[in-house]
Amino acid sequence: MPKLLQDSRKAGQPTLVLYDVQDDKRRAKVMNACKDYGLARWQYSAYHGRLTGAARRELETRLEKAMGDSPGLIAILQLEQWQLDDATILHQEAEDD
Repeated sequence: MPKLLQDSRKAGQPTLVLYDVQDDKRRAKVMNACKDYGLARWQYSAYHGRLTGAARRELETRLEKAMGDSPGLIAILQLEQWQLDDATILHQEAEDD
């Protein structure tokens, strides 16, 4: 199991990472960076979790390097807990065939 780059005992701020990176190799680097910082996949191009300020800055640097000069977009959104508490999230599992 890989070592997380952020101590899970430090709560940090709720963080959402959204990305649209065209290059497969660079997109894989983005996904691995998010996982390395303990973020969980929310959907295909979104990860969420809690990051301290230092971990967020480190992740920003790593994602910038991962994207390089490839076309795309990465958004790192730091949220407040009340925004999550007030959010409406609709979710439905796919039916098995």
